[in-house]
Order: sequence, then C-alpha cells, then structure tokens
Amino acid sequence: MEPTNDQYDIAIILPVYNASSWLPDCFRSIACQVKNKLKVELSVFDDGSTDDSLDVIEKWQPVLEAEGFKVLVGGHKEPAPKGVGFAKNQSIKQSTGKFLCFQDSDDMMKPERLNLQYNANLEQPDSIIGSKFERDPPESTVRYTHWANSLTPEQLNYQVLTSHGPTVIMPTWFCSREIFNRVGGFDEKGKGTPEDLIFFYRHLDLKGRIYRVDEVLLVYRYHPDQTTFSIDEKVIWDLRLKRLERQYLEKWTNGFTVWNAGKQGRRLYRSLQEQYRTRVVSFCDVDVRKIQQGNYIYENSELRPKPKVPIVHFTTAKPPFVICVKMDLTKGEFEKNLHSLNLLENVDYVMFS
Repeated sequence: MEPTNDQYDIAIILPVYNASSWLPDCFRSIACQVKNKLKVELSVFDDGSTDDSLDVIEKWQPVLEAEGFKVLVGGHKEPAPKGVGFAKNQSIKQSTGKFLCFQDSDDMMKPERLNLQYNANLEQPDSIIGSKFERDPPESTVRYTHWANSLTPEQLNYQVLTSHGPTVIMPTWFCSREIFNRVGGFDEKGKGTPEDLIFFYRHLDLKGRIYRVDEVLLVYRYHPDQTTFSIDEKVIWDLRLKRLERQYLEKWTNGFTVWNAGKQGRRLYRSLQEQYRTRVVSFCDVDVRKIQQGNYIYENSELRPKPKVPIVHFTTAKPPFVICVKMDLTKGEFEKNLHSLNLLENVDYVMFS
C-alpha cells in the first residue's frame, strides 16, 4: 500500500517471517496500547513467510482496526527471505508515521509503551529512545538483562563497544522518521548481518544520542529461532574493533593498556592493526600466574624480534585502558578494582568486554 498524505503520529514497524505462533500475543499487546489521542498505524511487512503468518495477520487486522489502528500489510512471495534489514526498510517505506516504533513479532509491548516513548522522543528529538525490558523466560540471559537495564544515562552513550551490541535493544527502539532518513535506513545484506548495530553506529557517528525510558515497556522473548542467533560473531567483532581504533586508539598516541592478559585480551591485541598494536604498552591482570610470566610474546608475528608486551598488576598499569573483562562474573571484584583507580569512563578507559 502506498503512503498517503495523511501522516500518522506513530508507525509501529513490524517485520514478520514465519512468526505465526508468536503473532497473536504480539498483536494483542499492540491492541492494548494506551494511545491518548495519538494517531497510530501498524505497518506489517511479511518477508516471504512459509507458515500461516499471513492468515494470522488477516485475522487480527479487523481487531486492530476496531481499536483505532490503521493497518498496512505488505510483503513478497519470493522463495527466500530478504532479511530483517530489508523488511524493516519496506515496512517504514509503506508507512507515514512521524515517529517509528520498532517491534519484533515474537515480543510483546507493555500498555504504556507508545505513550511514554512518544513523550520521551518529543523531549529528546535527536535520540534513539529505548526502554527497560523483561525476559521471557525470566532465567534467560540474566547477565545481559541486568547490564542493559542498569546502564546509566552516560553509559548508554559510552558502552557501545561491548559484545552485547547496542546499549538499548532493537526491539525497544523508538525514533523519529527524520533520524531514520538521516542514517539512510538499515543494511540489507541479509542473514548474518547485524543491521541494528550498523544503524546504531551510523546514528552515533552523525552525533545522535541514546536515551532510555526507565520503565519496563517490552517483554523480550528468548527462544532458539531468534534472529540474533544467525548473526555472524566475526562481523560484529570487526565492526567493534574498527570503531575502537577510530574513536579511541587513534587519539591514544602515547599508548594504552589492555586490561586482561587472558584469551580475550590477547585476541584483541592480535586483531589490532600494526600501528595500534605497537601502542600497547602492557597487559594488566590480577592473576598471579599470568603476571609471573612477565611478558606476552606474540609468536605469530612476522616481526623480528617478536613483539614482547609486559604483563603487570592492574595497580601499576598506566591508563588509558581497553577493558576486555566481562562484567558481573567476579562477584564484584573487577568492578571494585576498576572503581579504586578513580578513572573516568570514555576518557581513561573504554569497555570492550
């Protein structure tokens, strides 16, 4: 369906692929939204589903329209899905909403989501607005959920290089159409592409900000068929690494310390471009056995003599630090050690865990 001149306040962007078992709960949660006179459209784009997703959409369309939603349904019937990035772009293209509320077909909105995020976006017009979330089942990804829900407003914009991905999860995103157009839409390379992380980084590069409504506005489901599990980890690593080098290491011309002399710290060291690898002045750790080794020797280097990097205790290491230690795994010991150094995040250290 082609957009009309009658622009809506909010377009709920819902890409669908083989989601028939999840869609009833998703649609039910949308139907229960508190809109407070907001004009809301639901833009569904089916990415070539082979199950009965379209039947479920057809069944729910009159129910949602009776609740005051304009429902737009698009899609394609090609033999293979074109990917989440393509489906989101098409869903947005067929809609008119001034603001975009992103919803995954396997998740559920809390009733106040649209209202609270709309108001937040009016106050934070240059931000991607997220929210806190709860997991279903509750025992899944406990550390990740705690991290995402407990980040401070500053950390939402600082901790963008961790392996967790965007500091506000994609299924809670809410932003203006203007931001979407400025970024240029989602990457459409298809399966294995972290289109949300690519969009997130482009937004930050264009001086955009991140903001979170500090209420639980989404039930974020965890199951084996999640799109997340199809993302190529190396692609994500390379995106993070490139950003680390460009945003931090280019400026740290006097050298830096890698906090973690173990597997992840060494992987980072080996992955760096040579010009940045030579700026690593030391590894630091608390593990006595690693420190007693004295040095890490990069055996696979083609340089002669082979690079040799000291391994020191964190209390004697020189900032700035690239931190490759996972949080919430040491009963607070790592966090206590970091806090004891009185460092400023995003100045004296960056999290790359």
